[in-house]
Amino acid sequence: MKRSFLLALLSATLLTSPALANNVTGEASLTGSKTTGNTDTTDIGLGLKLALDQDVWRHKFSASVDFGEAAGVQTRERYLAAYQIERDVSDRLFVYGNGDVFFDDFGAFTEGYFVGGGLGYKAILPDPIGWNLTAGLGFRSQEDALGIAEEELAFRAGSDFDWALNENVSLYNDSELVTASSNTYIWNEIGLTANLMGNLAARASFRVDYNSDAPVGSVSTDTITRFGIVYTIE
Repeated sequence: MKRSFLLALLSATLLTSPALANNVTGEASLTGSKTTGNTDTTDIGLGLKLALDQDVWRHKFSASVDFGEAAGVQTRERYLAAYQIERDVSDRLFVYGNGDVFFDDFGAFTEGYFVGGGLGYKAILPDPIGWNLTAGLGFRSQEDALGIAEEELAFRAGSDFDWALNENVSLYNDSELVTASSNTYIWNEIGLTANLMGNLAARASFRVDYNSDAPVGSVSTDTITRFGIVYTIE
């Protein structure tokens, strides 16, 4: 409950702030799936992405919650939240600082955070394709189910790719790598969004999370397949 309240509070603060309300763009999403027959599984997810552009400054916030149940037994409970601030140095080059936190009761690591910064480059400028690359250093902390914590300096690299295929359909592919002496963590998410009407769209996405040195008793790779509805915030 504390985790859900924290994410809800962060989201509500950004959405209702008088200084930001008229300038924030982004999206809110609801995803889910239900399988019956030989297996009985239920998955539901909530997501929020917000962005604020102020001349040469940009603020980006994202949060997501995923729950899963199979045959009446909970199999997934994951919370993610991230914030990044960017400042343009030129038309393509920018500097950034970022931080993220996660809680995952069924993942290789149950909780952790990363704080760092570095340089970014707009490899392809938007319309219809946009591709941003980032790389930098930071501090990572993560803890496994046994309570064993790892705290260390880490290198981070990220890729943010968007492609408007036409007026109604768009594709995105986002990736991140965080590597340190104890473990390398990589995630990739690809999704296809199709406009339905007005601010509503349908989306299908697939995400892979990989840890090179997962704790004993856990697997290295987790995947999430999502189908849902997206509401655009303009």
